[in-house]
Parts: sequence; structure tokens; C-alpha cells
Amino acid sequence: MIKSRHVLFAVLAVLGVVCAIGLWRVAMAMPLAIPLDPNEGWNAYHAAAAMAGHALYPAKTAYLVNNYPPLSFTVVGVVGLLTGDFIVAGRMVSLAAFAAVAVLLALIARSQGASRTVALLPPLWFAAMLLLSSDYVGMDDPQMLAHAVSLAGLAVLLRRPDWRFAVPAAAALFVTAVFIKHNVIALPIAATAWLLWEKRRQALNGLVFYGCLFGLIGLILFRLVYGLSLFDVVATARQYSAEALVAAFKGWLYWAGFPGIALYVLLWRFGRDAAVRFVALYAFIATAIGLYFLGGAGVDVNVLFEADIALALAMALAVQRLSGWRAPVLAAVLAAPLIGFAAGNEEWRDANLDPSVLHDEAVTAKADIAFMRAQPGPGLCEMLSFCYWAGKPPQVDMFNIGQAFDTGSRSDAEIVQAVKAKRYGVIQFDPGAPYALGENVYQALTASYRLHHRDDYGSFYVPN
Repeated sequence: MIKSRHVLFAVLAVLGVVCAIGLWRVAMAMPLAIPLDPNEGWNAYHAAAAMAGHALYPAKTAYLVNNYPPLSFTVVGVVGLLTGDFIVAGRMVSLAAFAAVAVLLALIARSQGASRTVALLPPLWFAAMLLLSSDYVGMDDPQMLAHAVSLAGLAVLLRRPDWRFAVPAAAALFVTAVFIKHNVIALPIAATAWLLWEKRRQALNGLVFYGCLFGLIGLILFRLVYGLSLFDVVATARQYSAEALVAAFKGWLYWAGFPGIALYVLLWRFGRDAAVRFVALYAFIATAIGLYFLGGAGVDVNVLFEADIALALAMALAVQRLSGWRAPVLAAVLAAPLIGFAAGNEEWRDANLDPSVLHDEAVTAKADIAFMRAQPGPGLCEMLSFCYWAGKPPQVDMFNIGQAFDTGSRSDAEIVQAVKAKRYGVIQFDPGAPYALGENVYQALTASYRLHHRDDYGSFYVPN
């Protein structure tokens, strides 16, 4: 006779298989010179600058913009000195942080009353969701590192409530996470609001006090070291689209719909439970913040990762509180969209199960990098990884500068003149239109450059 726990084990096992398949590709791609995302080259250039003692935050007139806090560049930079490749170093840090997030989710679920088996559901669901819907696992980007540090703060707060340094340590970790990636703010806000609700004096005398103290110290140190306000650094020009917000939110609901319903029922049935109130508050705040950011140009699903984390923790609470067959049935329902996507999406299966796909990508990228390296002079890359691996010094952050052009906060005249003068030995644009730097630059490009070749990584131009 099949027992309910066997069904729960089966659900967890299938999620584990999905994660193993996705992680296989991540591991195989990690040392390869294959561009995964435009962020990778951008982060690598800044990590290299941090290690070389160059200006991490160039003047506002510069064309390489840095709108991230500084700590990730130091962490990746140190690892990069050992590996010799700052992109590979960033991928290693990101994957290690991803593993830490998974462990911390299980530990936090345990501290909220989940059994050892049920506590596996949040990390497996969150890991599978990221591997299926994003490229942030093992990507050179500080997002995962910031989540790992922030969740460490929550773990300290929940698992060591009687430790006299628990609240200061949690506050320090929350603030550190924000100085790694500035969009990881929902958890500190939710934890503070929850403590104000549950233990007002501990919140005011502890988390609020230490959070403000450490945050102020961080801002002062940033000003002293870099001569700038961190708020000015992160506030870059960006277009906003309500239509993009709605479209991205609808896509996110595929993954978050069932967990969101489960959280609503959980709150309705067990609203007096402190753990339930916390995850509900965390999910609401994280979703609201994520939706605010989601309509911004270039914003990815990572702005909703904190909402995903909250929903993952809510799953463990919901499944733990059910008895008999209802618990594994709920777990199966929650996992069904992920399992269905992995089984039904041919493109994902091919990319993760067919070694020839990764091999072909590596061959194409290697040829493109060799071609760019062979061209004399500086390069202009939308996918900055190409310029980085080709040994070209950084020239233009096409996304942020393109946004500055589109919003009218900067003029494109200087770049137009540089293109007309054929200052760049090679120019690479990602597949599709419109071109990142706008119509004026594109017109200068067509007048002074010719298309050398086009492949899956975009269009490559050389001077006429």
C-alpha cells in the first residue's frame, strides 16, 4: 500500500531530478567562455577595476556606468585573482551562494516547525524555479550572494532568538546584503515589521537601532571611500513601462500562482501563528517591491526572487500543517507547474540534456571571441563578455548609456561622432532590434561600418 509519505518523497525526488539536470548544465558551462547574460562582462570589468585600484565609480561623464553597491566586486575580485578570469570567479561565487541559499531555506523552514522531509520542499522548489525560469544560477551577478547573506540574517534571528547578539548580527547581515545588491530590501523590512508586530521593544531597541546604525556607518564609509552618495549611484536613468510590468507579472504567476493561493489559505486558517504571519508579511512586501521595480527597462525576474523565497517558506508551513493524504497532494500541486514545464518545454530539455547544444554554443562563442580579438583597436559590445574575453578595455555600457539617451539625460552626440570616425575596431550588438544605443548611433553605424557576420550571439560589425 502506498503511504502518503512515499508520495511526498516522490514529489521531492522529481524536483531533485529537475534541479540536478539544470545544475549539470550550469556546472558544465561555468569554465567556458560562453556569454550567459550581459551582466557578466559588466560585473567582471568592475571586479577587475576594484582589484587594480582603478575608479570603481567613474565620473558621470564616463560611458561605463556602475549603479551597484561595492561589496560584490571585492568578493568576486579576490576570487578572480586566483582563477585569472573574473567572469568564472563571479560564476563560482554565484553558485556557492545559490547552494548557501538552499541550505538556509531548509534551516529556516526547520526553525519554523517543518519536519526534516518537509523542510526540503522550499529549497528544492526555489532551486527548480530558478533553474527553469532564469539564468541567475551560476551567473556572474551578485543577486544570489545578496540573498544568501540576507537569509543568513533571518536564520540567526529565528534559530538563535535567545543569543544576546542575534539581533545585532541579523541587522549587520541585512545591511551587508543591501551593500552587495541594493534590491534585496524586502527581507529586512519584513523582519523589522514582523518584530514590531510581535515584540515591539525588541524591534525598536534591536533591529531598528542596529539596522539604522550599521546602515549609516555603511553610507558614511561609502562616501569617505568613493566620494559619492550611494543613493546617487543606484539612481540611474531608466525608462518605465506598465505594459512590461503586466506582461512580466503574468509570466511570474505561472510559478507563483499555486503557492500564493496556498499562502492565502494558510493565513486564513492559521493566521494566529507567528511564523505564518511572518511569511505572509514577507511575501506581501517582497511582491509589492518587486512589482514596483518590474516595469523598469532591463529589469529581470530577479526582483521577485524575495517573493519566491517567501512563498517557498510558506509551502513548508502549509504542507506541515496538513495531515494524511492532504500534505503530499498539496506538495504535488505546488510542484506541478515546475515539473510540467521541465517535461513539456523542449527547448529547456535540449539545452540541459543534449551535450551537443552546449558544445555548439562554445564553438560559436570561441570563434566570435577570436574574431574580436583579431580586430585592432577598442571594441564596442552590447554583450560585454565578448569584449572582456577578447581583451578589449571597457568602452560603453550600452544598456545604461542607451537608457540615458532614451530618457534624454545624456546626449548621444559623442558616441555618434566616435562611430562616424571609426574609432572602434569591432562593434557587437545582441540579436534583434532596436539597437541598444538608439537610432542616431545606428545610422552612424550603417554609414561607417559593414556587417561582418551574424550568428546566435548577435551582429558583428567592422569599419568600412
